[in-house]
Amino acid sequence: MTEGADHLRLLEAILFASASPVSEAELARFLPEEADVSAVVGELAEHYRSRGVNLVQVGKAWAFRSAPDLAPLMRREQEVQRKLSRAAIETLSVIAYHQPVTRAEIEEIRGVSLSKGTLDVLLEAGWIRPRGRRRTPGKPVTWGTSQSFLDHFGLAQLDDLPGLDELAAAGLLDKRPALAALSSRGNLTELSEAQDTGPIAEDQEDEGEDDLDSLEEALEEELVPEEPEGEEAAPDAEAEAAEETVKAAPAAGRLRQVEA
Repeated sequence: MTEGADHLRLLEAILFASASPVSEAELARFLPEEADVSAVVGELAEHYRSRGVNLVQVGKAWAFRSAPDLAPLMRREQEVQRKLSRAAIETLSVIAYHQPVTRAEIEEIRGVSLSKGTLDVLLEAGWIRPRGRRRTPGKPVTWGTSQSFLDHFGLAQLDDLPGLDELAAAGLLDKRPALAALSSRGNLTELSEAQDTGPIAEDQEDEGEDDLDSLEEALEEELVPEEPEGEEAAPDAEAEAAEETVKAAPAAGRLRQVEA
């Protein structure tokens, strides 16, 4: 095998193993100084001209790329089904029934803020489109459904959208009052129990206050019992004895002086 063939195989291996295009200056580092890098690369490019992989020039570098004429045969289209989130479904419903509608109006109807990603998903699906701008301060963009929306849901026109009666018949709406519906789902206590344990009548409140007063009086009587009469007189007798002792003290002092 000649030296030129070795150079050709070496550059082929370097370009094949490289993840990015390689310049001629970098290729020259792997060849002897007397080697003509441009000639070797040109010969390699001519060798791959009619192959499924071509050696092409990318700027001032070289890289292997698939043949352009094979691109349509190599392309594969795969349909990816994405399930819409609850926020996207609610937003689409609001737009369908209230179009043209602005972002602020959608948020007001739903009661929560609307993320930009929700509209992006509906736009990517091709179900909504901008309808213009509202002639109000700020000129907000209004949204409406597209032709693809009607085609996807099998509608000839927007008037064919189901009404409240049709949605209720299909079980998509609850005809019962909101509190009763939430109660049956476990979100609230049963309304019947709430009615049985309703507000206390005024007469019952008065009776409860009287019972409380009686209980407080009984507790006070138990904690502070009445003192017997004998015990009440005892402090008076002790006070009289103390007074007599004080009166007798000066007399005893005078007797001591006389004896002296």
